[in-house]
Amino acid sequence: MSTNTPEEKDLSTYPKTIIEIAKNPKYFGRMNDPIGSAVIKGPCGDEMEFYLLIDNNIIQEAKFYTNGCISTIVCGEITAQLAQGKNINNALGISPKQIKELLQGLPENHSHCSILAVSALYRAIADYLLKI
Repeated sequence: MSTNTPEEKDLSTYPKTIIEIAKNPKYFGRMNDPIGSAVIKGPCGDEMEFYLLIDNNIIQEAKFYTNGCISTIVCGEITAQLAQGKNINNALGISPKQIKELLQGLPENHSHCSILAVSALYRAIADYLLKI
């Protein structure tokens, strides 16, 4: 976790729900042989990696990895959770706004984290589509 902003140093600025998601992410990690993957660096310097296993255009497994802050972790977690089990066309309907709405209490100055997570997902899907 980086310590770039005061909010990250002071966990009390985050709701308990966000802290719990950040402490226990289920979709955090890297994949050895993804069928689609992407790495993006955000404007804040955080990187987001997305990995997908796709079969018959259904995302069977989604994982993310980041070196970023709590906000980046929870945005990656929710994006991966929403993507898993969806067909790729529906996954492309996931929006940063949807992520922010699901993460009530995400600091406004960290809204870009939802854009970073969704953009990494989109690029991983594009990587897959270029391979088939």
